[in-house]
Amino acid sequence: MSILWLRVALGCYAVGLLYVLLALSRTTELLNRVALHAAYLGMVFHFVSLAEAFLESGQMASVHNAESVLGFLIMVVFLLVYLVYQTTSPGIVVFPLVFLLTFVAATGEAPFLLTSASMRTGWLFAHIALIFTGYAALVLSFGASLLYLVEERALKSKQSSGRLSRLPALEVIDEIGFRSLLLGFPFMTLGLLAGTVMAQSTFGRVDLLDPKILLSILMWAVYLILLYTRWSVGWRGRRAAYLVASAFGFALIAWAANYFSAMHRFARS
Repeated sequence: MSILWLRVALGCYAVGLLYVLLALSRTTELLNRVALHAAYLGMVFHFVSLAEAFLESGQMASVHNAESVLGFLIMVVFLLVYLVYQTTSPGIVVFPLVFLLTFVAATGEAPFLLTSASMRTGWLFAHIALIFTGYAALVLSFGASLLYLVEERALKSKQSSGRLSRLPALEVIDEIGFRSLLLGFPFMTLGLLAGTVMAQSTFGRVDLLDPKILLSILMWAVYLILLYTRWSVGWRGRRAAYLVASAFGFALIAWAANYFSAMHRFARS
């Protein structure tokens, strides 16, 4: 049943994907409301799918796959941003990504499992939940950064009429990106610490040359530089957006490293 609810959630997210395609040419208040309610429903069905799979298996690592959990958390952070700023604009990035992640999870024939049974512990649950929440916040920050760059370029070329005129002010978009970083950094940091504790107790060491661990540390370092330059140097706008894009790039590479890492490798059951 859990896969069924996940596919129902995928159908709801497809409405959000349609919103993005239509928003490229036009956007209306009705379209925004439909996409928003579809996102709410999708998140509810997605949560039911994850909860049911968890109760069936009793293991966080066997909840269909990692993509499903990440897609759900991205949607949660997106809706939190909406509650504060009342804008669906980041959905232009969020909806396609969540749809893709959920599609990959919903079409899988079997759940992903971690190859080491000894790693299925409470520390693993904390590690996954914290790290993925950090990823989700970074996705929102990346979406806001893309919107900032697009709107800034349009304003400079005096082409801010039509669809772009409905975007929030540059200051608001910049604030969404920054607050998303502030939300995600503590989760990312605690997630890395939980992973360190888990690796130490399971393997007796932390292999810093493991591709997943090395790339995760680099991503965290870029994350830290982002916050430092914002607070101490006062970097905002375009420069901050480029740094966020760099952090997001590291995040994508680090995610792909799951399939090559000795400690993080996913395999089908």
